[in-house]
Amino acid sequence: MTLNPDDRAMPLHRPWHLIFIAGFTILAGLAEVVAGLSHKFFGITTSSVPLFTVAGVGIGLSYLASGVLVLTTKKWAASISLVLLSVDIAGRILLAVTGLYPTDTARNAFSLIAGTMIVAFVAAYIGWKWKSFA
Repeated sequence: MTLNPDDRAMPLHRPWHLIFIAGFTILAGLAEVVAGLSHKFFGITTSSVPLFTVAGVGIGLSYLASGVLVLTTKKWAASISLVLLSVDIAGRILLAVTGLYPTDTARNAFSLIAGTMIVAFVAAYIGWKWKSFA
């Protein structure tokens, strides 16, 4: 039996910029999960309240899943990724407003603001590169 050249699967082409942003998002999501579970990460201390643990891990998992979805290079996956990143942003804001994320130190306040801005940047980048998704 010989293979017809038309029967071979086309290799999946992933643009380098999507691989980079997905990899970063996956790593950042893992860092969020670690911070949610350990309540300390790079000198930033978070609340040890069980509700924060659940919320922090959930936010991290949504960030991580967003990166995995971007790797598929499919528009439907990118759409879900944008929803998950929006959940991440809303979760961060909600944690700060409810006092579950302590902002009493400059380092914690900066990490919350910078982290939220990075998530927003990732979402904006995915939107900007929308045509890269099939």
